[in-house]
Amino acid sequence: MPVWAYVNPETQERSLYGVRRSARDYPPVRRNRYLMTATPRIAAPESAASPASTTDSFDAKTEFARQVQRFIDKGYPALIGLSPKDFPTLMDPLYEAVLDHKAALLPPTRTRVPFVLVITKQLVPAATTMPPTELNTKPGFVTDGFDDVDRFEPIASVEIPPGGTYVLFDVDRGAEHRNVRPSDALTSITAAGRTPLTIEEGIAFITQFPDSLEKNNCFSLLASRSTGQRVPALWISKAMPKLGWCWDRNPHTWLGSASAGSRVGLRDNPT
Repeated sequence: MPVWAYVNPETQERSLYGVRRSARDYPPVRRNRYLMTATPRIAAPESAASPASTTDSFDAKTEFARQVQRFIDKGYPALIGLSPKDFPTLMDPLYEAVLDHKAALLPPTRTRVPFVLVITKQLVPAATTMPPTELNTKPGFVTDGFDDVDRFEPIASVEIPPGGTYVLFDVDRGAEHRNVRPSDALTSITAAGRTPLTIEEGIAFITQFPDSLEKNNCFSLLASRSTGQRVPALWISKAMPKLGWCWDRNPHTWLGSASAGSRVGLRDNPT
């Protein structure tokens, strides 16, 4: 006999406790003329957090256009030295890469999003792109004493596509790595066939999806390192997004480690 967790007194509708929907895996990503810097091993997001379970409800073209416009609204054209009118010509070539991955894209949730457009420090420094981030209209900032933020470089296992712009696919803020030492989280992420995020990628993530940065659900950016044991991280301080750092062997209950499935950028000479 099933144990009913809830019975609606008016409709007598019953619900079972503990029923879970099966996860729906992404189909494999096709490889073509785009430069892929990681092979994705992608799992579906938690069904309870997802507003829909089919790709039919997600419009990749609309989302791509939204992210481009978001950069424009945040003043990126001026930071790069382009007019708002010319800025889309910098980003539009990446749309074909998004289309090529369309079958693998699920609607975004707070914990996991299908893709993020990334602009690297080759075009604009990370220290400059943090203030335009916001949380409930409050601007982001770089913590005091982090003056060398733009001297942090990708770790050896991470290859960034050339050209200054690319697409980061299947981005997860890494809640399962809360209270896990960053050094151990990195081992887990790479063992799963995923890649940690850089500082630029983390900033792009919260620029496009500010609600993904939540109290007790913040995240480290394990793919950017400098000398020493500092690991960059994004969290909330005084109700504002903050880019700071923590020690690589210190776990925090409120700090996970974000990861992605792959990075895709256009080749210099596509074939």
